[in-house]
Amino acid sequence: MPAVFVLIMFERPRSGERAILVHVDFPGKSDPEDLLEFSDLARSAGASPVATLTASRSAPDPRYYVGAGKAEEIRVQVEEQHAELVIFNHELSPSQERNLEKLLQARVLDRTGLILDIFAQRARSFEGKLQVELAQLQHLSTRLVRGWTHLERQKGGIGLRGPGETQLETDRRLLAARIKQIHKRLEKVRGQRQQGRRARQRAEVPTVSLVGYTNAGKSTLFNRLCNAEVFAADQLFATLDPTLRRFDLPGFGPVVLADTVGFVRKLPHELVAAFRATLEETLQADLLLHVIDAHDPERQTRVEQVNEVLSEIGAGEVPQIMVYNKIDLSMEPPQLLRDVEGRVTRLWCSAASGAGIELLEQALGEYFLADQVSGWLFLPPECGRLHAALYQTGQVVQDQPAEAGGWWLEVRISERELAALYRREGREYRLLAEREPLRVAGAAQAP
Repeated sequence: MPAVFVLIMFERPRSGERAILVHVDFPGKSDPEDLLEFSDLARSAGASPVATLTASRSAPDPRYYVGAGKAEEIRVQVEEQHAELVIFNHELSPSQERNLEKLLQARVLDRTGLILDIFAQRARSFEGKLQVELAQLQHLSTRLVRGWTHLERQKGGIGLRGPGETQLETDRRLLAARIKQIHKRLEKVRGQRQQGRRARQRAEVPTVSLVGYTNAGKSTLFNRLCNAEVFAADQLFATLDPTLRRFDLPGFGPVVLADTVGFVRKLPHELVAAFRATLEETLQADLLLHVIDAHDPERQTRVEQVNEVLSEIGAGEVPQIMVYNKIDLSMEPPQLLRDVEGRVTRLWCSAASGAGIELLEQALGEYFLADQVSGWLFLPPECGRLHAALYQTGQVVQDQPAEAGGWWLEVRISERELAALYRREGREYRLLAEREPLRVAGAAQAP
């Protein structure tokens, strides 16, 4: 009878993994909210926490991160709870992760690996999947050293004897090649994004980027403003792939609204680097709407953490309006706050109920209409296309035919939009406070 070979492959469970959570407090860094967020992260990844162990140390132990006694306590809990996974709310070194897995006889995951796993589950677009894979490979490249002896053997056999290369060296080489390939693909995607941004800049369409801590309600607010159907849920990192939609701002015109990935404390550097192309939508935005959960008791800490990430990616100087969302939970009324110069700096609204959304539209209108100008323009007869374009903006107050031909238009419009319209026609404009009587001899020279 022919031999039958059965290949058994090990697959990690997709969800419902029984997990032990480990959190260590260090002097001056204790924060109860950190542990709560850690539990939410674990559940968002699909884990089922069966026990949470905490410890206090002056410094991480170089071997197990926790002390030998606490490591033994974790091992006992793994056996008693039949846990398959141990998650640390900290960044472990490769040797610490290896030592812990050897002692606990269970898979060990640190905070970075946990967030990477969540991102891998949430990625839907081609670009998002590439960015997550890049971050995972960069994280894995530091963790290829294992205690398995087959990884240390050199190739042998006929024609393969000699120095050869170890299995680890082969893995590193293949890993480096894949990382290089992903970088090239992401550069192509980045170029496509830049083309889109250049097109919006040529059309003088401003971009507003929604930023904020994860689960602050950015996607719900995005859906409310744009009548979109972006996935929104009460969970961390519900939105991963950036989404751009046109939003017609009353009294101004089209604006591009960008919904971006939420931030979290101690966001892994691998993710910040891998998602730089996506985060450039924030970097290149004309205005940031910093969405904050008004019901969160730690909202001020969240604001500081988001601003740290914004500074890290170079977006710290982009103008912001603070949007305190979820007032339906905090029982606060919709309101606006202005600075000494009268500009809106903060507002309170609810994306879920719609309360205060009109205040948000008012704030956006005031911001983008700050450069609004009004006056009279003369258009000669050959500027029919420009005449129609000005009407399309909806900002023409009066339209009077000129005696020598052409039109006198009274407009109230953004100066940036007006300049863009004239640039397209290769002309310059002169805005007058009052309509002037034109001499026939000067009509051809009128702007």
